[in-house]
Amino acid sequence: MKITAIDTCILTIPLQREMRKQFAHHRLVVAEISTDEGVTGLGTTLGFGGGNVEAIQVYLETRLKPALIGEDPLFVQRLWERMFRADAGKKHGIAAFAISALDIGLWDIVGKAANQPLFKLWGAVNPSIPAYGSGGFANYSVEDLISEARTYAGLGCKYYKMKIHHPDPRENRKRVEAVRRALGDGMRLMVDVNQRLDVHSSIEQARMLADLDLVWYEEPVNADDVQGCAEVARAIGIPVATGENAYTRFEFRDLIEKRAARYLMPDVQHANGFSETLRIAALAAANQLLVSPHLAHELSIHIVGALSNGFLVEFMDWIPKDLFEHTLDCLDGCFQIPERPGHGVALARGAREKYRGG
Repeated sequence: MKITAIDTCILTIPLQREMRKQFAHHRLVVAEISTDEGVTGLGTTLGFGGGNVEAIQVYLETRLKPALIGEDPLFVQRLWERMFRADAGKKHGIAAFAISALDIGLWDIVGKAANQPLFKLWGAVNPSIPAYGSGGFANYSVEDLISEARTYAGLGCKYYKMKIHHPDPRENRKRVEAVRRALGDGMRLMVDVNQRLDVHSSIEQARMLADLDLVWYEEPVNADDVQGCAEVARAIGIPVATGENAYTRFEFRDLIEKRAARYLMPDVQHANGFSETLRIAALAAANQLLVSPHLAHELSIHIVGALSNGFLVEFMDWIPKDLFEHTLDCLDGCFQIPERPGHGVALARGAREKYRGG
């Protein structure tokens, strides 16, 4: 089997409901890999809020695509190494996002060629993956937060994540407490700092939330400050989660060695694809840490479904029903991993034409 073509496009997806108050749209870089045997693979990477997608597409087309044309797509690890060394730059940011899209597409081909869903190809653990509802953006009112959380609760989710971005930590406490009170004991909360605090401020904020039985306290300081994250983790009673802005196993190794988090959150669309995310998960398992991937639940379910140390997938309900060919529904708080070969995600008929551009 040989790769004969890689076609890319950018899709702009308008957002609905409460989420539209924070972002007008998200944008996807889509890569479809074609082969001489008719097997195709779909890869995607998300530009959250629409950012950076043009640069990702250019890097993919000019640096990575030439390295794959004419190659056997079943040699995924060899091709991953070729992409990872396509130039002398670090494989962070734009480069990592582009590699992710192609690695996801390559694995899709491998699964289809083997006639197996990826989680089974990697050694299945669980076909049913629990999810947490995510959103809770800073410009939501308390009523918006409660409404969104109740929507997720109505789907059976037992967890909800909200942002704590107010400059006054007492206001953050009030918002979290209001949601906690409205939801009762049937739904536990996580909070996300999104790197907005320094070490001292983050410790103080966490201590103000210590009695609310939070599952985790996410990205407490700047993502580049591993030492600072570790200092926060040692000082507070809430488990720390981080990793959505780490791109390689080497960065996650540093987080692990410094005991900077209990939950690791690689993003399969950003952390150099399925291949590197699986290596990150193995490192986490060797250190008795749990993996809860960031976003892309339609893909991340395969990762968690193949891990003994998988925890939850993040369910941010923004995908319109006409984007993908098959709807992935959250039932009783879980996603059932499709039995379709590969990752099981395909663009719906007409989706390219509807969402391209914008």
